[in-house]
Amino acid sequence: MVEVRKSGSAIAQGAGARAALLRRGERLEALSVGYNVAEGVIAIGAGIAAGSAALSGFGGDSLIEVTSAALLWWRLRAERRGSATGRGEEIERRASRWAGALLLILSAGILFGAGRQLVMGAEPAPSGIGIFLTALSLVVMPFLAREKLKVAAALKSAAMRADAHEQVACAWLSATTLAGLGLNAALGWWWADPAAALLMVPLIAKEGWEAWRGEEDEAGEKREEVMEERDQTRKDGEK
Repeated sequence: MVEVRKSGSAIAQGAGARAALLRRGERLEALSVGYNVAEGVIAIGAGIAAGSAALSGFGGDSLIEVTSAALLWWRLRAERRGSATGRGEEIERRASRWAGALLLILSAGILFGAGRQLVMGAEPAPSGIGIFLTALSLVVMPFLAREKLKVAAALKSAAMRADAHEQVACAWLSATTLAGLGLNAALGWWWADPAAALLMVPLIAKEGWEAWRGEEDEAGEKREEVMEERDQTRKDGEK
């Protein structure tokens, strides 16, 4: 009886610790959603006002990434409340593919817009709002990435780990955009803005391609796991 009680107590403590981690993950994802929405809206508005391809592209990326954070928040909340369903993973995979497609379209749009700006010599105006926003993101994004990686490791969540890596990519985008805006404002190098936008294209395209391929990669990993289990079973039988 004593051993059964100890076992039940250990299980309850483990469930309580996981629930606390899930709740922390929810808060981090909610913060990501709120910040990315505000960041995206402000960046696009400031980018249009200043004629900045880099700032507008940065804002577009932020808004698209809201989908990933919102879905992960929903998944974590559903698990904590015990209402997770088998369709959750399917919905997440489909949403990931849509987000990937939108990021690929966005990268093509940035490539066209920035290239056109360079060819036509359209000089963007300096944007103090853009400089402040991207500098702030250089602080916020690494913090979110670090905290999400901690929770992902504790929960053994591949989805949250992938989301944390998206925050790292956002930090690089912030640095690239800030460099273009800063050079334009400080030195009058107007071409630095579209050049920064062009540097963003590979990062956004890579992010979109990985999101689009996510479902196929996951299926491949599952097939490999099944094959490994079969090999191990066969070896055990031979012994």
